[in-house]
Amino acid sequence: MATKTVWIVLCCLFVIAQADQGGFDVRHHLSTVTRYSVSKDVTQNLIEGSNVPSECTPIHLNLVARHGTRSPTKKRLRELENLAGRLKELLRDAEARNLPSDKIPGWLGRWVSPWQGKVKGGELISQGEDELYQLGIRVRERFPTLFEEDYHPDVYTIRATQIPRASASAVAFGMGLFSEKGGLGPGRNRAFAVTSENRASDTKLRFFECCQNYKSYRKAKEPAVDKLKEPVLNKITASVAKRHDLSFTKQDISSLWFLCKQEASLLNVTNQSCELFTPSEVALLEWADDLEVFILKGYGNSLNYKMGVPLLEDVLHSMEEAIKAREENLPQGSYEKARLRFAHAETIVPFSCLLGLFLDASEFEKIQKEKPLELPPQPPKTRDFKGSTMAPFGANNMLVLYSCPAASSPKYFVQVLHNELPIAVPGCDGKDFCPLEDFKAKVVTPHLKHAFHNLCNANLDDPKHKHPSI
Repeated sequence: MATKTVWIVLCCLFVIAQADQGGFDVRHHLSTVTRYSVSKDVTQNLIEGSNVPSECTPIHLNLVARHGTRSPTKKRLRELENLAGRLKELLRDAEARNLPSDKIPGWLGRWVSPWQGKVKGGELISQGEDELYQLGIRVRERFPTLFEEDYHPDVYTIRATQIPRASASAVAFGMGLFSEKGGLGPGRNRAFAVTSENRASDTKLRFFECCQNYKSYRKAKEPAVDKLKEPVLNKITASVAKRHDLSFTKQDISSLWFLCKQEASLLNVTNQSCELFTPSEVALLEWADDLEVFILKGYGNSLNYKMGVPLLEDVLHSMEEAIKAREENLPQGSYEKARLRFAHAETIVPFSCLLGLFLDASEFEKIQKEKPLELPPQPPKTRDFKGSTMAPFGANNMLVLYSCPAASSPKYFVQVLHNELPIAVPGCDGKDFCPLEDFKAKVVTPHLKHAFHNLCNANLDDPKHKHPSI
């Protein structure tokens, strides 16, 4: 535990030191591989301060969170093995050509994959555990009246997908949330339940795996996405190859960019693979990653987020149940106060899109009519849709239900927080805090036109069921 704490402190000091130096920091440009603590340094579409009146009281919390920082997956480990072989080939070729040593990055000759020898991957790493553990502590401190009850699984419902890194994230969060609330060990921890639904039928947290039409769409669209990204990779491959006089291929550059993201996010190493790329090249590579997220998970097609409606309905249902319990004056400890969910980027991105986050008013009107949006513009133009702020490791959306004084009309309000900060919601007139009835009418109801089964299993070749595509 002491070693882990020292490691975390050193990482934090490193981040602070880099920030003090100013200038470009590649760790802010890693799309969905961005670390949570780094993402929180970047404010986007967020609202300064809170608009919640002091007399209003939180009565229920919905949390939808992505798992914390994880190791590379098994497939990606194989890619890094292949990259190691390719780098050796490039070095042999450079030596055969007597290439000047100043052309070859110093780290290249001594690079060994930090994951060499691993055969399994994708697990939550200690850094990811700490992200969720600290989030649990902060949530309890922020909403003390919601978490003053003794733990009961029906009062604090914790759900995760069946993927181990999601359930491990739920456990880490729960350990923080309920720390010093029990009698287990020196930390006075307590046991708590994390429930999961079968991944083949989990339409609330793994809807992307249960929706056959989405799986077909994604499979058909992936080659087109690769084609859109190809000019960026070709351009950067030519530039990096020319700078170092090494015969990098497009696949080499793709793998080296992946390595850069892993080294920078997981290991805080930014002076090796990341230094192959200039800041403008990093910006283009980040855009290409975001483009893929936009088309295959986000606003690029209404199916991407409409299939998440069962989750949105579950959120609304939990709010209505909390109101019913309050109206009926049920005793404390007899009704749910928080519904806490842990899943994936493929969950958090569509859910954020259902809420209309990171859109302006005109774009929000388009998605309400199921019209596709323009693709995110290439740098140097700015864009709102960024994986680094929308869905970094540990990303979360919280919807907090508030009860305001009886004299207030309306009585119930919803506040939307993204990564723990108030965020503008176009359906709430650009505010983070709006009447529940407005939230239902303007944000939720327009998405309820299609049942999940019809959306995901109907024949979309039938014009009656056709959904827009970019």
